[in-house]
Amino acid sequence: MFSLIGIVIVVIGFVLRINPLLVVTVAGLATGIAGGLGPLEVVAAFGKAFITSRYVAIVWLVLPVIGLLEHAGLKERARAVIARLRTATTSRVLLVYFAIRQVTAALGLTSLGGHAQMVRPLIAPMAEGAAENTFGELPQKTRYRIRANAAAVDNIALFFGEDIFIAIGSILLIRGFLDQNGIHVEPTQLAIWAIPTAVCALIIHCTRLLLLDRKLRAEIERKTEDA
Repeated sequence: MFSLIGIVIVVIGFVLRINPLLVVTVAGLATGIAGGLGPLEVVAAFGKAFITSRYVAIVWLVLPVIGLLEHAGLKERARAVIARLRTATTSRVLLVYFAIRQVTAALGLTSLGGHAQMVRPLIAPMAEGAAENTFGELPQKTRYRIRANAAAVDNIALFFGEDIFIAIGSILLIRGFLDQNGIHVEPTQLAIWAIPTAVCALIIHCTRLLLLDRKLRAEIERKTEDA
């Protein structure tokens, strides 16, 4: 049980808003030591994991491309496209992205979305543009709320959608943990049981999104009255 101390450290660190990199590093060291490894062995394990997972760094090659596209006006273009669709609202834009993101994640296509490559340059500006069509000029606080909801849509859809795909890392991790404890299940069974959870996540979060336009309207009206 002491090897679970890393989870406690992560929770406390995030609650206290300590630097995430420092929190995760300390949690990893504590977990390794609690598991019976020495400090040098823990550092060696970190190094081995980094070397065997170097392909993860490939994602950083996308960032310069996204930066160039934004410099060329990608966000403004996305906002202008939505501005032409009078029926588009913030809720509808995010609902469509949520559905697409969850379905593609369930098919194993987890790299089709993401904060850096989709939410920041495309989805968030489109959601803001839809809100501007409805409410006019937006207060900064409202813009931050829309951006936060756009990021949440990506997180929730990916988290609950990817478990339906049998070859995803989380399914293999769950199966390995259960095998170690004498419970033998097939990845297909885990994926099937992930479907009800994904459906519930879809219904619950879509309901929240449908209420988002109402919340935005109330927030803007209060801001107008205060002004």
